[in-house]
Amino acid sequence: MLNFETTHRSRRLRSSPNLRSLVRETVIDVEDFIYPLFVIPGTGVRREIGSMPGVYHLSVDEIVRECRLVASLGIPGVLLFGLPPEKDELGSGAWAAEGIVQKAVTAIKKQLPELIVVTDVCLCEYTSHGHCGILENGRVLNDPTLELLVKTAVSHAASGADIVAPSDMMDFRVAAIRSGLDDGGFSDTPIMSYAAKYASAFYGPFREAAESTPAYGDRRGYQMDSGNRREAIKEVTQDIAEGADIVMVKPALAYLDIIREVRNLTTVPLAAYNISGEYSMIKAAARNGWLDERTAALEILTGIKRAGADIIITYHALDAARWLAN
Repeated sequence: MLNFETTHRSRRLRSSPNLRSLVRETVIDVEDFIYPLFVIPGTGVRREIGSMPGVYHLSVDEIVRECRLVASLGIPGVLLFGLPPEKDELGSGAWAAEGIVQKAVTAIKKQLPELIVVTDVCLCEYTSHGHCGILENGRVLNDPTLELLVKTAVSHAASGADIVAPSDMMDFRVAAIRSGLDDGGFSDTPIMSYAAKYASAFYGPFREAAESTPAYGDRRGYQMDSGNRREAIKEVTQDIAEGADIVMVKPALAYLDIIREVRNLTTVPLAAYNISGEYSMIKAAARNGWLDERTAALEILTGIKRAGADIIITYHALDAARWLAN
């Protein structure tokens, strides 16, 4: 006969906050976070993005100020996206020596040399058509685009970027960028590859923030299909073979299974991007009183880490840092 007095009871270790904390398997920490920022031309500009409450377009002087706050909260790094003053068919502002991201990197590293500055390497914010590469007859050309991505990555490294992060999803771009960095004297600059980047409806707020909505068509011809799991393994494996130092899964919330698959595949550091739509859903629901923002956001961030992510790129980084400190 079962003796209920001696049988293990799981609830015994859930009876108080201290007990729950003592046996917690997954713990998120402020040092897990990278905070994305959007830099724009001008001076003294701090303009809230309508679809992303609490996230701003920032001029270079304001982004330095924001980075001081980031560093003071213990967040180790930022990820920069740039909105140029002008766009063209090739996205030439992406690799301009005096481009908006290049200026921001230089300014941040001058004031905060210990803060990790990651730069997004892509052309979509800079092209007049909003696609991630050179267009011909409505189609993005893979190999000609690689040369422009290399120029962009090298220009970021020359400005002082600690890590370059190609997000374009062109084939062989990691190998091309690694070669370009090495030839340019930046062999110590790591590459964080958006290795498994899915075409997603959750990018909507970001495209407003980055002003990067395609003028026509979409990006499904080069970003991954949401139904594919095995393809993610192929993409990650190839990027590692080409020289990626860190691999990323994007988005995070709808792709926790992919994060786990990649974690099981490799010991290479793994990042996950808790993207704009995931952030904005929480913000909108909280503003309507439908859920508690702090509890929901920390639950999601814990789930991303529990799935296997070492690094979490999140717009909730500032809030989460404050919550975790209290």
